[in-house]
Amino acid sequence: MMNTGMTQLDWGIISLYLLAVVGLGVAAGFLRRKGESGGEGGHYFLAGNTLTWPVIGLAMFAANISTVHLVSLAETAYKFGLVFGNFEWMAGFTLILLSLFFAPLYLRSKVATLPDFLERRFNRSCRDVLSAVSLFSAIVIHMGVALYTAAWVLRGILGMLPGATIFGVDALLVFIILLGLLTGVYTMLGGLLAVVWTESVQTVLLLVGAVVITVVGYLKIGGWNELAQTLASHSHPLSVTDSKVTWGTGNFLHMARSSSDPSGLAWYSILLGYPVLGIWYWCCDQTIVQRVLAARDEKHARLGPLFCAFLKIWPVFFFVLPGVICVALVQRQAFGGEAPLTAADTYTFLITHLLPTGLKGLVAAAMLAAAMQTCSAALNSTATLVAYDLFKRHQPEISDHQLVTIGKVTTVVGTILAIVASPLFGHYTTIFEGINKLISYVAPPITAVFLLGVFWERASGKAAFITLVGGMGLGFGAFYLDWNNIYRGDFMLIAFGLLIACVVIMVAATFLFPEPLKAEARALIWNDWREPLRGNAGGRGLGNYRLATVAVLLVFAVLYVVFR
Repeated sequence: MMNTGMTQLDWGIISLYLLAVVGLGVAAGFLRRKGESGGEGGHYFLAGNTLTWPVIGLAMFAANISTVHLVSLAETAYKFGLVFGNFEWMAGFTLILLSLFFAPLYLRSKVATLPDFLERRFNRSCRDVLSAVSLFSAIVIHMGVALYTAAWVLRGILGMLPGATIFGVDALLVFIILLGLLTGVYTMLGGLLAVVWTESVQTVLLLVGAVVITVVGYLKIGGWNELAQTLASHSHPLSVTDSKVTWGTGNFLHMARSSSDPSGLAWYSILLGYPVLGIWYWCCDQTIVQRVLAARDEKHARLGPLFCAFLKIWPVFFFVLPGVICVALVQRQAFGGEAPLTAADTYTFLITHLLPTGLKGLVAAAMLAAAMQTCSAALNSTATLVAYDLFKRHQPEISDHQLVTIGKVTTVVGTILAIVASPLFGHYTTIFEGINKLISYVAPPITAVFLLGVFWERASGKAAFITLVGGMGLGFGAFYLDWNNIYRGDFMLIAFGLLIACVVIMVAATFLFPEPLKAEARALIWNDWREPLRGNAGGRGLGNYRLATVAVLLVFAVLYVVFR
């Protein structure tokens, strides 16, 4: 029987990885050159606006993919099948919106932060609100969840039971602090260039690890037909708890589900709710969009998100499918009657029970990579927001060197706050549920304000501010009801309902408080939605953003037909 423990070789690989990635980030800090585009501050926060589309696409994908994907997507797949893969494939459509409609305006405005963009389009009050929300999302939603899930993984790999301690301190907290500090060091020293360099390496390692676990599991089950036949007789969960899944009959391999599905993700909920979450996350969130702001030019700013959209095809097969494979292997007694202790342990169970010595360490390192790259991306965006939105706007004469110092201090403070906030996600049934519920309460007013601000010339600054504040109030109310178990509905439909309410608020407020369009805002709107589709398309073949867009649409359409 295969040894399920981690050997010295495995821990050696993990340790070597940690040293290498921190060293790479520190090296990027020493190699930053003063005097490049944007000066020291521009190079620290926006990599000197030198990023090309392959790096942008990889960096966006890396900033999005964290340990939560490896852990929670496998967890949800172990319970419900492929349905939560919709969060990956639907992202392709919102990345098209970023490429076609938002990225060109961001580049033309030459802003370092999205709150700055919102001030130029509307007013300073809108900027303040978005700055606060962006800081919250970077520290809590991006960093907090990444640290928590990475700590959960390490606890599982070490074979520690929930509640285990190290020197009298909860093991989860110890691992959270360790990973947070390591990531904070190289992000503080290297800035965005360190983030992008390490993300590029980490993304490759992450994908290698995910492919390895999927291929080994796929071969062990005997191929697609064997997988489908096993799931056809033992798949649909009759009951689900934190510690146990009881399967009935059904099929785990469908993406579109009915309203009676135990997952709670009916096809219409995804269709209506995901765009609300996705437009905020992919088009309006500083942590993700900062890579686009650092693009060399508009061509690269457009192609980068489309390349990321292609990359989003693979998580369903390499992050979600392993959970489904685990179901089939457990049903076949492939592990001698053993099963994950909890559904959340699915991925670590596969690592320790399927992989040989050496590969265990490689895949475990990949999971650490996923957490650290998300944290580093969030830390850099937090530093950028604080430096530009809280300091430079009030002290325009501040030097680039001072801004960089402020960014480094912010990185340290942000790391500490994320460590403190990370246990929040232990409140939810699954980590994936927790992160998406938080987004569903935060995203609607921002999505409404950006959409109407970019496509509706009459949208006024007062109306935008009222919508942001009112929408956040509604979102907090929904969060309060959910957190206290007063009302827990379909969070995707709740997000859609909140968006409708925010759109109504903004339209009504615009007519109540009309304002003339500012001169500097004229370049930040589309008078005709077809306008960004005209003109120079950027290149030949897939270097032409219009052709690349069509290719992305066709690929995802085919995937949904096959896995409908």
